[in-house]
Amino acid sequence: MAVELSKLEHFVALALQEDVGDGDHTSLSTIEEGVGGEAKLLVKDTGVLAGVTIAKDIFQLIDSGLEVHLVLQDGMEVKPGDIAFFVRGSVHSILKAERLVLNVMQRMSGIATRTKLYANQLIGTKAKVLDTRKTTPLLRFLEKEAVWIGGGANHRFGLYDMILIKDNHVDYAGGISNALASAQAYRTTKELSIPIEIEVRSFQELEEVLSNEYVDRVMFDNFTPKDVEKAVRLVNGRLVTEASGGITLETIRDYALTGVDYISVGALTHSVKSLDLSLKAKIV
Repeated sequence: MAVELSKLEHFVALALQEDVGDGDHTSLSTIEEGVGGEAKLLVKDTGVLAGVTIAKDIFQLIDSGLEVHLVLQDGMEVKPGDIAFFVRGSVHSILKAERLVLNVMQRMSGIATRTKLYANQLIGTKAKVLDTRKTTPLLRFLEKEAVWIGGGANHRFGLYDMILIKDNHVDYAGGISNALASAQAYRTTKELSIPIEIEVRSFQELEEVLSNEYVDRVMFDNFTPKDVEKAVRLVNGRLVTEASGGITLETIRDYALTGVDYISVGALTHSVKSLDLSLKAKIV
């Protein structure tokens, strides 16, 4: 997975507008224009590094004259004292980029670190851990990149790239069959090639799904591992299967051993501790 540069460029512009405004008056008032310097990204925590490539792009979007030398790569396990990269060039530009780079990398590294913990629990099974839409508004593209770096898989990016019929949709539509028939008619009318997934809350709903042809994927919501195993047997390979709902680091392996294809975990992104990183500068 790679982040679109145009999307990152737009994000950087908004972030600088928020943070820099009409100027970094601290740097402008204390450091002469044209002073060159070098800085290093120092790791102060244990975890999985993420956002290194993004950081390089951010520096160069802010000032194309900045030179970034990467020492470590995305996805590497790090410990306190490790140096991720060096950046050299205008001190004003380095300081302008500093907080944005740190905020992005700390958040992404925290997500990658947590994702790796979950992914490790799935070793030896066919299951993959999925992210959700429980992300920070406007940071989803970076947070989903971090999940991928940590060894997870990305679910739909938004409401536009999959028809995912959840419990409220089913209830408002008047039931499973109505929801699926309407979704298929809409997909055909709009000439969309996106998949249809539906959430089920019971075996009765699952049986109704299996009697329909207009579905690609089924999500077992708040099923126990025992019930997921039974549900997977009933599906018998006809659909892609997913387990969801309150699944934790302690229980995810039990779900993985059921033979389910995917396990979605909102906690990968919605409540993550950032990795402690610091940018340390020196005058050239």
